[in-house]
Amino acid sequence: MRDKAEGFRSLHQRCFVIANAWDAGSARILAGLGFQALATSSGAHAGTLGRRDGQVTREEALAHARAIVEATDLPVSADLENCFADDPAQAAETVRLAVEIGLAGCSIEDATRDRVYDFDHAVERVAAARNSRLVLTARAENFVRGRPDLDDTIKRLQAFEKAGADVLMAPGLPDLESVRRVCATLSKPFNFMAGIKGKSFSVAELQSAGVRRISLATSLWRVAMTGLIDAAREVKERGTFGYVERSLATAEIVKLTEK
Repeated sequence: MRDKAEGFRSLHQRCFVIANAWDAGSARILAGLGFQALATSSGAHAGTLGRRDGQVTREEALAHARAIVEATDLPVSADLENCFADDPAQAAETVRLAVEIGLAGCSIEDATRDRVYDFDHAVERVAAARNSRLVLTARAENFVRGRPDLDDTIKRLQAFEKAGADVLMAPGLPDLESVRRVCATLSKPFNFMAGIKGKSFSVAELQSAGVRRISLATSLWRVAMTGLIDAAREVKERGTFGYVERSLATAEIVKLTEK
């Protein structure tokens, strides 16, 4: 498992896209399309269970991550929210369990669903969670928690870097200039989260700004569910089946999972 984590770590030497799967089947399709690494998405996973993001337990998240790990030979990084604990030691235990199921990486957020942790506590949690056996991504959640403070976000990311995080992340940055500024202040790789309308930029633009990893969050799951809703509405409201002509044959989809 250490070899897989090291292979994952080496991908960060240049800019790459990590694709977020929501089940074993989507993981195999994404692997078949040639992605080099996969991630889970807490929001997409919750959606498959008919829940909102943040309503999944640690046990459910780890079981979900294990299914994706076992679906392909690719390194997988898990979205583990705040590691399901306020306490630093308990957050570290979540990371230890992540290593045990074969994950090459995981993330830790500096917030709960209700609040952003105080600075010192947030840094303490990252320091406790660092683990040489996987790639730890530390996330500063200000911009998706109603606190659009770029200076504080940079301060947190720099502290997380010093505390031992391998990759830094700040979802919801508003523009490329903010991305450039963040990347310029860090020595370790920065992960940009695409998938927010009006705040998603091209791979070339992000690479030029200094980004080393681009994750897709819930966006692939959302577009898949959009296709489902559009097709079902066509049948329900118009009584037609035009979506059948637009869809791939089952054999083509299955073929991708066999690569």
